[in-house]
Amino acid sequence: MYDPGDGGFEDEEFDPDAMVWVRGVDYVAGWREAVNAGEALSDALAAAGVEVSGLRLRAGTGPDGAGRVRVVLPALVARQVASLVRSAADRWGQAS
Repeated sequence: MYDPGDGGFEDEEFDPDAMVWVRGVDYVAGWREAVNAGEALSDALAAAGVEVSGLRLRAGTGPDGAGRVRVVLPALVARQVASLVRSAADRWGQAS
């Protein structure tokens, strides 16, 4: 599992000054959800045999407070992920 502090996440701290705030929107909850989703994605890729050392994740939120995860990965890793997704789609009968 990749904890936000162990290098899998970049700028993992929630920066309240980096955004415009809308009253009543819970940005912190969205950011926390993005951190958890990013960790889950990293764990799943590692379990599938994808080399995650070059994977970079950044948790953030959208204007509505919904969590967002930015993923940056080397081209080779992107091809591995694409192959995994195609294989899963073939197994589930959803390939186009």
